[in-house]
Formats: sequence, C-alpha cells, structure tokens
Amino acid sequence: MKELTIILLERIGLLLVIAFVLTRIPNFKTMLYREFDAKTVVLHSFIFGIFGIVSSHFGLIFKDGAIINRGIVTVVQPDEMLISLSIIAIVIAGLLGGPLVGLGAGIIVGIHLGFLGGIGWVANMLVNPLTGLLAGLTGRFFSKARVISPIQALFIGVFPPILQMQLLLVLYPQNEQMIQFVNVIGLPLVLASSIAIAIFTAMIGIVLAEQENEAAQATRQALTIAEEALPFLRMTSAKERAEGLATLLYDRLDIAAISVIVKNELLAFKGIGADHHTLGPVQKKGLLLEAVQSDEVKVAYNKADIDCAETTCQLEACIIIPITSTNDSKSIIQFYFTKSQHIRPVEIVLAQGLGKLISNQLKVIANENLRKNIVDAELRNLQAQINPHFLFNTLHLIATLFRIDPQKARNITLQLASFMRFNLGITSESLISLERECEHVRAYIEIIQTRFSKQLHINFEVDPTVMNVQIPPSTIQPLVENSIQHGLKNKASGGKIDVTIEREKHYVKISIKDNGIGFDPKKLDDLYKKGKTTSQTDRIDHGGVGLFNVNQRLISLLGDESSLQFENLHEGGSIVYFYIPNSISVRRNNDEIECDDSRR
Repeated sequence: MKELTIILLERIGLLLVIAFVLTRIPNFKTMLYREFDAKTVVLHSFIFGIFGIVSSHFGLIFKDGAIINRGIVTVVQPDEMLISLSIIAIVIAGLLGGPLVGLGAGIIVGIHLGFLGGIGWVANMLVNPLTGLLAGLTGRFFSKARVISPIQALFIGVFPPILQMQLLLVLYPQNEQMIQFVNVIGLPLVLASSIAIAIFTAMIGIVLAEQENEAAQATRQALTIAEEALPFLRMTSAKERAEGLATLLYDRLDIAAISVIVKNELLAFKGIGADHHTLGPVQKKGLLLEAVQSDEVKVAYNKADIDCAETTCQLEACIIIPITSTNDSKSIIQFYFTKSQHIRPVEIVLAQGLGKLISNQLKVIANENLRKNIVDAELRNLQAQINPHFLFNTLHLIATLFRIDPQKARNITLQLASFMRFNLGITSESLISLERECEHVRAYIEIIQTRFSKQLHINFEVDPTVMNVQIPPSTIQPLVENSIQHGLKNKASGGKIDVTIEREKHYVKISIKDNGIGFDPKKLDDLYKKGKTTSQTDRIDHGGVGLFNVNQRLISLLGDESSLQFENLHEGGSIVYFYIPNSISVRRNNDEIECDDSRR
C-alpha cells in the first residue's frame, strides 16, 4: 500500500503542475469571484473536462490483483480496470465553479471513460458527474469564501473515492476482482486524492494573494502618480500640462506609448510611433468617441480600433481613458501597447483609478483658479480644496474595505462623496447653515474614525435648536483635523476629541477639545498674534494653515469677537473655541455682515 500511495502521489504531482498552469490563465481568475454566465459555465466545464481526461490517462491499471504502471494509459483491455485520477479534477471543478461546472466537467470525463472501457467502466462513468454535482453543492455551502481552506478541502477530498468504491461494489456485487480492487486501492486513492485537492486549494490561495497584491500595488501606483501629476496639472498652458503629464506617465508606467488629447487636439505623444503620430487636430470616432460619450474607460484590442493610418505602426492595442474637468470638458489619455496580451486586468484597474483621480484633481484645480479672481479668494481657496493626502488615504481605505467589509466601504464612499461635494461647492456662499456644516463634519469624522478606529474616538454633540445659525463654511472640520494632526500626533492609542456646539445666551459656542500634547505655552501668545497676520511663513510656523485660515474667515465675516480662542487644559490636552452670533444676516449687495450686538 505504501508503494502504491507513493506512485499515486507522483502521478498527482504531474497533475498539479498542469493545475498550476491553469491558475495562470486570466479567465480562470473569474471563477474565484463567482462571475458566471452561460458562456463561462460551458468554457470552464470544457477546460476542467479536458483536465479530467488528462488525469485519466495519468492513471494506473489494475489486473489480476496487481498494479500495472504504463506511464500514460492509452488503451484499457476488457479484463483490466483503470484507476482514474479524474475525480481530483472534477472535485476542483465543482468546488470552484459550482454544481453546473462540476456536473458539466463530470459528464465530459464520464463519456471519455466509457469509451476507454475496461472493468467497472459504468461506475467510472457515473462517479464523475455525481462527484462534480456534489462537490459543487458543497462549494455553495462555503459560498461566503471565494475558495475553501486546504483543511476543508482535505476533508471533502475523502468522500469522492469512497463514493467510487461504493458504486463499484453496488454495481458489481459478485465480482471477486472488484472486492480485491477496493481492498488494494481504496485507502491509497482516498489519501492521494484528498491531499491533492488540499494542495490545489492552497495554490488557489496563492493566486488570490497575488491578485490582491497586484490590486494594492496598482492602487499605490495610481495614488503616487496622481500626486506627482499635481504640478503639471496646475500649469496654465494646456500644451505644457499635456506634455508634462505624458512624460510622467510614460516614465512611471510599463507601456509602449502614451498620448494626451485635449478637446479635439493631440497635444502630446511619447513612445513608439512618435514619428508618425503627429500633434494636431484629432477626429474623435469609434472607441475614442464612445469613451468620451460614456465617460468610461474603453479598451482597443486590435489595431483597427487605434485608428492609425500607418501600416507599419507597432502599436496594436490601447486603453482609452476619458478625463473630465470643469464644465464637462473632456480630454483623453491613451495607453498604447504593442500586443493586446499586454493589457492585463491590473492595467485596466490602474487606468480607471488614474482617470478618476486626475479628473477630480483637474476639477479641484479649476475651482481654485476660479476662486483666485474673487476678492476673498485666498480665504476660500485654502479651505475649499480637497487635501490630496486625505483623499488618497481615504481611497486606499475604501479599496481595503471592499475586500473585508463591502458594506462599510460603501458607507465610507458615500461619506467621501458628501465631503468632496461640500468642499467643491462652498465657494458660492459666504455663510451656510450650521446644519450643513455639521453634515460636513460628520462625514469627515466618519471617515477618520474608520481610518483610526483603534487610535482615537471623536465625540460630536450638537444642540439641535441652533441648526439654523449661519457660519462660514468649512470652519469646524479644519479644527478637528488640526487636533488629530498636531494635538494627538504622539498618541498611538486612547486619543479623544470632543466637539461641542451649544447655545450661550445670544451666542453659539463651538469648542474642540482633545487630550493631546496641548500648545507650547511659549507660543500661545504668538499663536494669537500670528493668526491675524497675512504672512504665509508665519501661518505655517505657528499653528498651521488650518488655524490661520479659520481665524481669518471668522474675523473677516463675523468680526473680532468671533476669533479663535486657545487654552491648555490642566488635565492635559487643549481646547480651541469660538463664538458666533445667533442672529446673522448677509447683505447680498456688498457682502457686509450684520450681527446681533448682544454680549454673552
């Protein structure tokens, strides 16, 4: 039995090599995400059916109580019995593809075993479809996992050989050779099959880890490139912006060429084909036009879709990325490849991520430039722009949550959308209701609490009777952010922030308290003074852009009595607070603010 088990494991080792090659097929990876349709079921049934047929030919021959090793079995004589290893392939098909794929592959292998013949061919024919169906139903039982664990697979792999032995004994009850066969081959086949199935599921786990690493790498690369692209995106010249962006992307990505089309003109082209892809007007048609109209990434897998008139052009495929800036103005970035096979799913995901990030950055930059032409542009610009690091970190958080907690990922995505929408829309108003400001703060807190759930807790208490009071937009959130980045920067755990909004006579008091390191006592006086200067250097050195900006907006819109107040607490930490009047009205003609003069 020991020698037979070793022989079976040797044969199974060859099958696992073939199985490993299967895991390298891109379409195979769709099975791990249960993305099935009729075409996919038929395709994978056929693939695993062929795998099962190959496994049968790697089997052994049993004759007159002896095991015959022929290397590769091509013919089975009427007085011989085939020890088929096809059950391993069929179990894997059912576990990964479900009952339909398992049944389909089992039918294909069963028909083939019927043609091979030999003793017990009827049992061999029946056991494969039954095994595929039962393995598929078992896989559905573990449907919450993309692939079952090796330990579970080891346990499941015990039953198909036992089922085969039972069928042989039921269908051939008086056959002495069949009883002898079960006694000789039963236990080694059970051990070898279960071990092989467990090893294969472990291989699938490696494939999943590779996919997740690729996705994480693509996310990091997209965020890094998007951040490096900011200086180019801020350029006022469209041609310089296109050339800088094209050079950056061509240097950072493994692509054959890249082009940037702004409106209807090719402004930059780098890489293979630059000699005949001349700059100038471009007619948008085919996939290029579809990408612009649908605002979705399109992939051209053949040379005809690239729309290149040069017959000797080496470029045969490309990814078309629509970029949307302000006023729905569309630009196009194209990643070119010399072979369509070079376009992997990770390239498409990277392209989609870059397209969205660059589009968002262009919109932010356009809004910044627009605000520079307004009298209070500097104050609004500093608060309205989305912090790229905050955006990148949140997108990375969402990408991570989609793998472990999709519901939480969807919630954070909605909060980020609310946060971004608020930031992009505040330039049109000098004052907003406290209710809208609180919604903005809650969205920020929800994101931050998820990112640093083990490090800090933020308590947000609001008097519901003050929701209609007017406040400069994006006033509270920068103060909370300042507490996190500066007050709690040395706290690895136990950080706490209390945001309180309460009525005090004719004023509303808004305070942000933390248990962090507090303000440097030597710089508290300077913080008051420098908060009222206009020196950029002073802002950065004494309290950060956030505090300076909030203080300037409060003073300019509500008066000196609403300026920020700073205190260090005896128990540790600090508090920043300010007062806004209960009654505020805006004179739309000259933007002057009228406040109730009542004192607290």
